[in-house]
Amino acid sequence: MTTVEIHTLLQPPNVHEADARALAHLNATFHSLDDLDHGANIEELLNQTRKQLDNLDAKLVHSQTVVDTAITETREMIELTFLSGELVSSLGRPDDTPTLLEDLEGLHRSLKELESVKGIETAVEQVRSANSPLVSEYENLQAFVTSVATACSKVEAVASQPDLHVVAFLNGVVERTWRDMRGVLTSTLLEAAETLKWPLKVDYVITAPEHRRTFERAFKHLLKLQTTGRRIRKDKDSTKEGLYAIQALVQPIALRFKYHFEGTRQTNRLDKPEWYFTHIVNESHEHRPFMESIIQSLLAGTEYRSINAWALAFDTALTDEGFDLPGTTLATADDKDSHWDGISDEILGKQEWFEAWVEGERKFAMDQYLDIISASDAWLIADEDDDAGHDPLVAERELRPTNSARRVKALVEQVTDRYSPLPQYPQRTRFLIVVQLPLLESYHSRISSSLDAFETLSSALMRAVPGALGAGEGRGGDTHRLTAGVEGVQRLCKAFVSAQYIASAMEAWGEDLFFLELWAEIGRRVNLRTKAESVASLPNPNGNEDEPPEGTIFEELVRHYKALVGRAEDMIVQCVTGEVEASLKPHLQAQCPLPWADILDDIVLRKHFLRPSLFFHPTLPSCVVRFPHTAVTTLYRRVASQLATHFLQRQVLYRGRTRCSVYEGKGILAEAELWVETARTALRGQRGRAEAPWRGYLQAARLLAGESAECARIIEATFGTLPDTEWVEVVLETVGVCELSREEVQQVLRKREDCER
Repeated sequence: MTTVEIHTLLQPPNVHEADARALAHLNATFHSLDDLDHGANIEELLNQTRKQLDNLDAKLVHSQTVVDTAITETREMIELTFLSGELVSSLGRPDDTPTLLEDLEGLHRSLKELESVKGIETAVEQVRSANSPLVSEYENLQAFVTSVATACSKVEAVASQPDLHVVAFLNGVVERTWRDMRGVLTSTLLEAAETLKWPLKVDYVITAPEHRRTFERAFKHLLKLQTTGRRIRKDKDSTKEGLYAIQALVQPIALRFKYHFEGTRQTNRLDKPEWYFTHIVNESHEHRPFMESIIQSLLAGTEYRSINAWALAFDTALTDEGFDLPGTTLATADDKDSHWDGISDEILGKQEWFEAWVEGERKFAMDQYLDIISASDAWLIADEDDDAGHDPLVAERELRPTNSARRVKALVEQVTDRYSPLPQYPQRTRFLIVVQLPLLESYHSRISSSLDAFETLSSALMRAVPGALGAGEGRGGDTHRLTAGVEGVQRLCKAFVSAQYIASAMEAWGEDLFFLELWAEIGRRVNLRTKAESVASLPNPNGNEDEPPEGTIFEELVRHYKALVGRAEDMIVQCVTGEVEASLKPHLQAQCPLPWADILDDIVLRKHFLRPSLFFHPTLPSCVVRFPHTAVTTLYRRVASQLATHFLQRQVLYRGRTRCSVYEGKGILAEAELWVETARTALRGQRGRAEAPWRGYLQAARLLAGESAECARIIEATFGTLPDTEWVEVVLETVGVCELSREEVQQVLRKREDCER
């Protein structure tokens, strides 16, 4: 039977079609009323039809029963077929999902694992309830995890699947269990330590005996747990993890540190790093007696007896007190000479952290530098009372610096103190190049630009340039006074002493052991030597790994600052001599037409030399006060020599065709002696040093001022055939000084009216 037939049979009866068929049958059987009377009996026909209908109903019921039974049997067969397919293993079919049977087996295994993991809480509870380092339940947990790891390794080998996460998960559970067990005993120890008033200073003697016993018992339990852990946790590197008991006692100290320095309290100031340092050092020294006596005695009865209990340390400060890695858990048996690089290396060993710190230090140092050079008293000479007793450069070299130079020196030394404790030479080199050298370079550029501004102001344009030494004082007034007279010389003196002071400081720094070691290490390491070669302010190492570099680390900068000193010295000489020569120009051009015999020479001299004397006299003392003796001597010799040469040439040697009379010669001699006396007064009575540059000018003036009888002997000896040695004796006997050569003396004598040679 087809599906269409089955579908047709299942349709409900059609009433209209049945009525039509019944009507057609009646029409075919009974054509008229006579057929009803004489034909077939309609009653019998109706009974037959009813019997047929009953038979059909019975068949329909039977058929429906058979169909329902077939459908039920078919569904059962389909379900059995599906279940049989699901029960087939999927190990041979990598693309199929796990079967129902495999899911059931997996759930069964998970149930067993969960029952085993209940040992975690059991292990922690065992320690908590017994208040002692019992680890039997923990060992059971370890054994279970080991068995799971072994089984999983076999599955991985067969199925070629990646690492199962269940192993990593269970290993993490084991670690958390150990930490929880350790945390239980740590809490017990901290509770016992609170009875001793820890983390305050502990007076163990006056503590109640029961509190001491409780503390000692809790301390030893933690040590025993650690010892047991080293035995049963051999797969973990526990040789350098530190003592559990000491780490527990550190926790309250760390909380106090966070309270003061990691919150919003006023003690949390990044610009006061010494506060952090002082806090740690104070805590360390406060607890040192307790750690060395009580804690050390508790360690003496354990396998940790070789460890020094006083392990709270803070880099070099406590290293100086005798702390190092030997005697701590960080030192192994083979590292008897282990060296501790300090906490700074633990933090700054990360490159990004170190670079951030260096950048912060650079900005802070440059801000400090800008404040220094922008101060209103930056270019004032520092008070002698403030420097003499504290600054060795002032005391030893008699050099009085400007306030800016003194503060820049202090800032650079502060920077040195900031990075000198760094344990790594590359870190020190980085700090030197990025933070320290730019300060010295900037101050050099500042002084150099000030000298440039001075030259610009002293030029014909007379333009005021920002950045000059004290240039702001001349705003709205006469800018010529900034570079002229005593005030101009004093401004140059400030540049001179500033550059000389920093140069002397760098020479002293270069000989310091810290910078000598750093410079030697730069020359020894290729990477550091490459960095140094790329920095213009550092000298070229020019060495190899076996030989230390020559010179000092600041040699190149010292050379640049010395060049500034020389430039400032040249400008001082030029300023002084130019001012004096300009003041005397009218007098020298007049060639003294006054009748010298009829006037008082002293009065005339004071009139002519009033302005140059008033300038030259205070200029030298200002240099004497600010400069060291050697610098004053050099400056005075250069100024006096140039002025004496100028006067000798203008008044004597190249005065033209006009001959000089004896009276005029006496006037020139009076001028020369006045200059010498002025210099002697300015140099505070240093007669020999004051006269030395003027001796040639004095000799020429005395030759012109000598009487005819006295001069005749010199003329005869000079132009005659007398040997030079005898000639020198004649000149010394007559004039008292012999500085000029014989040819120059001849030239001077020819300027006398009574010389016919």
